[in-house]
Amino acid sequence: MKVLIAAGGTAGHVFPALAVAERLTEEPGVQVTFVGTAGGQEARLVPGVGFPFTTVDARPLPRRPSPAALVALAAAARAVSASRALVREADVVVGMGGYVSLPVGLAAQSLGRPLVLHEQNAVPGLANRVLARRATAVCLSFEEAAAKLPRGARSVLTGDPVRTRVLAVARERERLAAEAWTALGLDPALRTVLIVGGSQGARRLNEAAASAAPELARAEDVQVLLLCGPAHERAVAAAMGDRPRVRVVGFLERMELAYAAADLAVARAGASTCAELAVCGIPAVLVPYPYATARHQEANARALARAGGAVVLSDADLSGTRLVRVVRDLLGDPERMRAMSAAMRAWARPDAADAVAREVLRAGGRG
Repeated sequence: MKVLIAAGGTAGHVFPALAVAERLTEEPGVQVTFVGTAGGQEARLVPGVGFPFTTVDARPLPRRPSPAALVALAAAARAVSASRALVREADVVVGMGGYVSLPVGLAAQSLGRPLVLHEQNAVPGLANRVLARRATAVCLSFEEAAAKLPRGARSVLTGDPVRTRVLAVARERERLAAEAWTALGLDPALRTVLIVGGSQGARRLNEAAASAAPELARAEDVQVLLLCGPAHERAVAAAMGDRPRVRVVGFLERMELAYAAADLAVARAGASTCAELAVCGIPAVLVPYPYATARHQEANARALARAGGAVVLSDADLSGTRLVRVVRDLLGDPERMRAMSAAMRAWARPDAADAVAREVLRAGGRG
């Protein structure tokens, strides 16, 4: 059985796709090929773990009519045509998000191939809304997304697949935490506040964190680990200076170490970040990116807040002073922190990769 997975753009799309691919290839006779864009992170990440990878020239579709929109539509038509050659070789096509999912998904539907979609966010994206009605299945990370799909779409709540290395935090936290203390230069006797804006960093969050971190670290039992993104590392480190109990890191390949060390996280509300924090049982202060399409990060954050695992702080209200207040309130209430951690684990779906893989196998007649 040959499976073609379309995924790309950000690591948030690629890592869940890789988790599904790894699970699928555990099945006898299943072969997985990836298709993405040359400029996305998939071009580096997918070949790096050994899966066959090819590209199509997929681009975002403008939201408003304009001359540029006509050019984009022409490019999209060419991308669909180029995708058909790849789809003809596949038994099942999987759309895991990113610009590339739309032309590949349309090619699959035009050729009658089974199409399984995965929607990461609480608000479905344009590509999945276009493709959902004729898809074999639409796998959801957030149950709230089901009501926003076209009528007649078959949705299944699977959760968002999480990397195996991150899943290990739930099983081997003590071992990984011990490794983290050494690798990240942290003190095992202190509570750790992890501040992270995603793989690309988040300027607003970094600015607030640079102001808040020294104040938070004044507490005798608190240290701060700030993952600011490689593009921001120099500026943030310069702004922070040499502060005791504050560690600034541009990019961390082994995020499981940061999660294992963390007692509380402050983060944007991308789908993968939400899923990983939940699987690890880390209480969170979520600061949704306000310009995310259809405000989907706000919807993601609100879903986790309703579940009891997170507090939502709007970007408009974000400041160093406000962040210090919110974090201190949580750290000062151990019972609430324990309840939030339990709520995160209850909301999490650590078997999400298995669940998505089952839908793919079923679509290919193997379920």
